[in-house]
Amino acid sequence: MDREDALPPTNPAYAALADALAKAGQARESLLLLRHMRTRGVAPDEGSMSTFVRILNGDGRYSDAVALFNNWCNGRFEVGFIDLDYSALDAGGPMQFLLADMCHDNIDDAGASGIQGVPTVPKLAVTYNTMIDLYGKAGRLKDAMDMFMGMPDYGVTPDTCTFNTMINIFGLHGNVKEAEALFASMVVRGTDPDIKTFNVMMTVFASKGDVEGVLKHYCHIGKMGLSPDAVSYRIVLRLLCERKMVHEAEGVIEGIIRSGDCVPEQSLPAVMKMYIDRGLLDKANAFFNRHCRGEEVSSKAFAAIMDAFAERGLWEEAEYVFYSDRGVRRRDIVEYNVMVKAYGAAKRYDRVRPLLEYMNESGVSPDECTFNSLIQMFATGGFPQRAKKVLDKMKDAGFKPKCETYAAVITMYSRSYLVSEAIDLYNEMKASGIEPNVVVYGVLIDTFAETGQIDEALHYSNLMEESGITPNQIILTSLIKAYSKANCWKEAQDLYSRMKNMDSGPDIVASNSMLNLYANLGMVTKVKEIFDCLKRNNQADDVSYTSMIFLYKNMGLLNESVRIAHDLQNSGLLSDCASYNAVLACFVAKGKLRECAELVQQMQEGNILPDASTFGLILSIMKKSQISPEEISQLESSYSDNRSSTSQAIVAFLYLTAGMHAAALNVCEKYMNPVLTVDQCACNVAFKVYASCGEVDKAFSLFTQMHELGLKPDTATYIHLATCYGIHGNGMSESLSSVNGFLGYQNNEVSLHKTLASCRETGSNILAVQPVKK
Repeated sequence: MDREDALPPTNPAYAALADALAKAGQARESLLLLRHMRTRGVAPDEGSMSTFVRILNGDGRYSDAVALFNNWCNGRFEVGFIDLDYSALDAGGPMQFLLADMCHDNIDDAGASGIQGVPTVPKLAVTYNTMIDLYGKAGRLKDAMDMFMGMPDYGVTPDTCTFNTMINIFGLHGNVKEAEALFASMVVRGTDPDIKTFNVMMTVFASKGDVEGVLKHYCHIGKMGLSPDAVSYRIVLRLLCERKMVHEAEGVIEGIIRSGDCVPEQSLPAVMKMYIDRGLLDKANAFFNRHCRGEEVSSKAFAAIMDAFAERGLWEEAEYVFYSDRGVRRRDIVEYNVMVKAYGAAKRYDRVRPLLEYMNESGVSPDECTFNSLIQMFATGGFPQRAKKVLDKMKDAGFKPKCETYAAVITMYSRSYLVSEAIDLYNEMKASGIEPNVVVYGVLIDTFAETGQIDEALHYSNLMEESGITPNQIILTSLIKAYSKANCWKEAQDLYSRMKNMDSGPDIVASNSMLNLYANLGMVTKVKEIFDCLKRNNQADDVSYTSMIFLYKNMGLLNESVRIAHDLQNSGLLSDCASYNAVLACFVAKGKLRECAELVQQMQEGNILPDASTFGLILSIMKKSQISPEEISQLESSYSDNRSSTSQAIVAFLYLTAGMHAAALNVCEKYMNPVLTVDQCACNVAFKVYASCGEVDKAFSLFTQMHELGLKPDTATYIHLATCYGIHGNGMSESLSSVNGFLGYQNNEVSLHKTLASCRETGSNILAVQPVKK
């Protein structure tokens, strides 16, 4: 057919074609039809105008859509304000006729000049609905309300879609009361709500976290003779699952099953996560086996379920989901990536190789996320060499690692003291055209700062600034540490002053570094200045207090040291063994036995395990007390031999010596059960504790058990045993006679000074030395 004989396109044809193009993702091509209409001299009617406004609205071009509508209402058809690009068209594509027509010599703009129009008003509800939606998305709520209120003036009755749109835009803007009022007005006007109306209302209340409002409208759906759809189920289940309302969610699920529907796929991960987060793994497994089987469940849904398990460290459960039967459906790469994450979080690195082998056998190729996940896993797990191998494979596969990927490996190299490898990777990164960020420079600077290599630290600091990156608080803190290790206090002080002028000021690490530097140099005034400032600003931590304690202690100012130690003890900042040891050392230096014992008790109550320094300090304070050198020597020897119960025995002995009998008994009760695992030294301490606390029966019972276990009693044991006889009401002579009987049986000998010790403990003035028979 010749061009002259072709039928001219009509408004319905333009509208249909534009709508089809827009739905196919070709909004720009659809808008070129406006230009074609103008060149053809076809003025848009209300239907086609509404279609183009909707397309502009969907493309986010709100002002252009409003301009097109206003021009149409004023009788004008102008498209010059819309940015239309002819180059967007493919000359060989299906829309080539547009180019041909718009470039045709006979058409040009002649048709446009013939378009005549008169001002008009829209008469269709769909036009009002489109404009109301447009104004709502543009945030022009007043214009939307004016358009809605003006409909009756032009004889247009709002329909269900109109109310749904109004409720939606006001609800999404947080105007819940207006949304409720519109819903009530809808009912009053006799406009029947549809399922979308209820879904919109539930969405409004869900956005506010109003569970009661959501459930009220969900229950009202059935009363209106409607049935919930998949959207309804998703809205209500999402909110209930987020709130971990298990009972209510299960009620909704039961209703879905009764109605013959299935739980929407998008809701499956939400329900599973609810059960997992509540620790209801049995219910999670049952739900999975009932609702998450079959080919209809997508790989994306499976990945989300696995991720919920992975977040809780439940790698075995995630693995079960991963290997569950899918029929013919293939696992997408996202599932493999989630499993890598699950294994990494659980530190099950041994499971990664079989996973990758299975992935290769299934014909699934790793993507960028896979490589990044593997690199992060090995890097954070302390395997920098393995992370580097994955990085190399990533590059071989054609991917270009990002700066963050390099940073993860460089960081682990640095933490593993593989400095040369970290530098090599930094140089490789630069050679690949990837510019290091502040994290990479910060890691390198801090690595050299920790080892006191100030020149290297300054070198990378200079490189960083040359690249245009301004040093942040962390970088400056690292440099202060470097200067501190080199005792370069002036340079460190200049940086610290620079940090003071920053918005956030110096952090606690920088302040403590300066405090330690000044303390090591004996600059007491500077130390007090920083410490007092930290206290005023509630920034002082255990390191700050510890530095002050050691400063005063090393200067011989023990009273000041003890004062700071008490402040630290009462501050609630004691959080690790090192800080406890600092306070303990201060108390030991002043010979404060009771304070030492109470501090160790506080340490144990806080589940802080004592270390070798702690026990060394405890033995030091006990040496200053009235404890026989033989007993101290036995404790030291047993502790050096790593005897199983000696550490607890030392603590019990400390409590006993400090007069904390109940605490001493409590410790003994714990480590003496069962007796089979207790060594000789710990038994001696238990005898001492039982005897001193009046637990004579326990002492006698323990002695018998020792004999049955073949534990050879030593002299200290007999001294404590004599004490028990004295406490039991026997005289001193009888006590010694009984003990000598045991000694004879054991083929031992009691020396005079040990007998005197027994007498001194029992308070007896009668000395009875009896020969020991074999």
